[in-house]
Amino acid sequence: MDQMPAVNGFADFRAPLYEVKANLFKGLAHPVRIRVLELLSAAPEVAVSDLLSATGMEASHLSQHLSVLRRYHLVKSDRRGLQQFYSLASPQVAELLAVARGLLEEMLHTTKNDLEYSAALGQSPGAGGSE
Repeated sequence: MDQMPAVNGFADFRAPLYEVKANLFKGLAHPVRIRVLELLSAAPEVAVSDLLSATGMEASHLSQHLSVLRRYHLVKSDRRGLQQFYSLASPQVAELLAVARGLLEEMLHTTKNDLEYSAALGQSPGAGGSE
């Protein structure tokens, strides 16, 4: 099956919505990019120098990740003098991160409860029993 060409980080406008969504998640699919988005969620804008300090990355590597985030329209940049500032392209990006955090907390809580229940029964997780 032929793939639709990407346009500015997104699938061609003729692509089904699920493909466009998948491309959005490709833009999020790296821990550094998630960390950058979380940092940007906590402030109206952040200077690149502060992002470098917070991530501990080399400038060239951070620049590549910021480029991906721009391509997927997750962040926007503004140059003032010698400094480059980044901000979220939309408040919905912060909402997406918050929803993901809530989902992960719920999943971890469920896993913890399952482990505690299994330990109370004297079983290892996933061992024996009917499901």
